[in-house]
Amino acid sequence: MNRRRFLHSATGAAAVSVGLAGCLGGDDATETAPADPGPTTEPPRSPTADPTATPTPDGPGGVYVQSFRETMVLSGTATAGDYRVALLLAVPHRFWTVTLDERSVTEIEDGDDVHLMATVWDPETRTVLPGANLSVEVTRDDELVTQEVIYRMLSQRMGFHYGGNFRLDGDGTYTARLGVGGVSARTTGAFAGRFDESATIPVEFEWSKRVRERLKTEQLDQAGQRGALRPMEMGELPQPRAPKPADLPGAVLGTGRSDDAKLVTLQLPAADADRFTDGRPYLAVSARTPFNRLVLPAMGLSASVARGGETVFERSLDATLDPELGHHYGAALPERVRSGDEVTLSVGTPPQLSRHEGYERAFLQMDPATVTA
Repeated sequence: MNRRRFLHSATGAAAVSVGLAGCLGGDDATETAPADPGPTTEPPRSPTADPTATPTPDGPGGVYVQSFRETMVLSGTATAGDYRVALLLAVPHRFWTVTLDERSVTEIEDGDDVHLMATVWDPETRTVLPGANLSVEVTRDDELVTQEVIYRMLSQRMGFHYGGNFRLDGDGTYTARLGVGGVSARTTGAFAGRFDESATIPVEFEWSKRVRERLKTEQLDQAGQRGALRPMEMGELPQPRAPKPADLPGAVLGTGRSDDAKLVTLQLPAADADRFTDGRPYLAVSARTPFNRLVLPAMGLSASVARGGETVFERSLDATLDPELGHHYGAALPERVRSGDEVTLSVGTPPQLSRHEGYERAFLQMDPATVTA
């Protein structure tokens, strides 16, 4: 296969690192990526415009290696209030939107110029804020150019982010006005009382031949195999990863699996759970992808605890953002979970995230998962 080459010159906006590894074996396994073969003047190509280069979404379920790897251009970052944002550019993408447990493909349309992506994080702790609400309008010379929907998205290279395909009005300098509407998740610990204010943050970006020449794709031989590309190295930008189980506070009870999602389940004793509860122990579930520990927000999750065949606890879990646990789903327990108890996790609503290629087959038909303490 003739591999497509990457252009990573130092002119213009910063190009994001492309020397990545593929996650192609067991969970969180890695494989060395092909070396960067150097610059080229080959024109950019959409990674998803040619259906013959993309595994069909009608195949078996689960996460698979996407058919391509791309460069992205980091146009800029800016800060306002509690939020820091970054704006990135890529070639237009086909992606899938999700409503409840149904997916719908969004094809690349004639006139789509660029896939705009944004990420929002806390500049103090470098925690990505997956519960933030985001809108965007693109202007040029103070005139509105476009105001498209920007979706909550999940991709192998970026993890959780906001993105959409946009049409522009020729070459020039544009401003993306990113409106952050506050975080919908409950905030605890040092995050309590933060991220509830709105902010509008402008970020300028250039659209020109030299930028377009740097938006490259490389087709992958491993396309369609079980696994996922490792997230890109983003320099200043934090990665939306869930903590490793060994780094979580409290006691990990076990990990449930549901339609390829990993549901790491733990409890904090009452003495360590005062920021979550009123003197009771705390049950928490950290949901992540099976490879690379990317967080899975926007899910409706409930839990029940059975002891000796009798249900002793049952309720929905609250989406929560905490400096130690990260984004998770949690609730106060009437008493601690004991050895031998069965904790059943039920997904009422799968992650309401649009998906890039490689994730559109997973995290949709989510059966209950049981963890035995």
